[in-house]
Amino acid sequence: MYATRYIRPASLDDALRWLAQHEEARPLSGGMTLIPTLKQRLAAPTHLIDLTRLDALRGMISEPSMLRVGGVTTHAQVAASPVVAGAIPALAKLAGTIADPQVRNRGTLGGSVANDDPAADYPAAVLALDAIVVTSSRRIAADDFFIDTFQTALDPGELITAIEFQTPRWANYEKFRHPASGYAVVGVFVARYASHVRVAVTGAGASVFRWRDAERALESDFSLHALDGMTPDPHSLPDDAHASARYRAHLIATFTRRALHGYAA
Repeated sequence: MYATRYIRPASLDDALRWLAQHEEARPLSGGMTLIPTLKQRLAAPTHLIDLTRLDALRGMISEPSMLRVGGVTTHAQVAASPVVAGAIPALAKLAGTIADPQVRNRGTLGGSVANDDPAADYPAAVLALDAIVVTSSRRIAADDFFIDTFQTALDPGELITAIEFQTPRWANYEKFRHPASGYAVVGVFVARYASHVRVAVTGAGASVFRWRDAERALESDFSLHALDGMTPDPHSLPDDAHASARYRAHLIATFTRRALHGYAA
């Protein structure tokens, strides 16, 4: 057995002090990845710093051009929020498709984004919605945040306090779910703004990425026909037990079109 001390800090500053003082301390939010990792003896933090009751990481605020969601907001809260549904319905829809009810009631927005699982749903929303990841020390643009598998721009001891999503004119998310886990074998989030379009793909790479060819095509003609004959290069996609690279390329094209069907409807 290994010794781990559970800490419930009284404030965000208190949590940051614990993380700064103990190199092997780890923040605990929903615990959807961390707890299984501990059970498998793949991690042995000296301290678990529980963030779930910190008021500084809570709240949902909608402004004309931005939706701000606190880092410890659960998936279920995002899915059920009238604030989110009124500002960005596609984000509420995405949250409602994550895993299963147990995970949705425990897992958090900030935890999912910080973890950067290559098949997670929220990174697609963060990237497509041109979000700003607000941390305990700075603001990071979505395009600069996701680096590689389970790797982000976060520094040790830095915490996500909120995500600021830029409100689009229209957006939609569609995914091909893994039947057991609910993770995205491929998920596509399309967001249309006044001057540009962003298309983010999850489940089909080392980390979430933008399908820029589709963005350029849709900026010229925001319709299903703009994507006629378009498919991502399969050579850049993973080939694994869940789907071949060629099949993933097909899924990306297919689910981008499915996302656009919501606009056509």
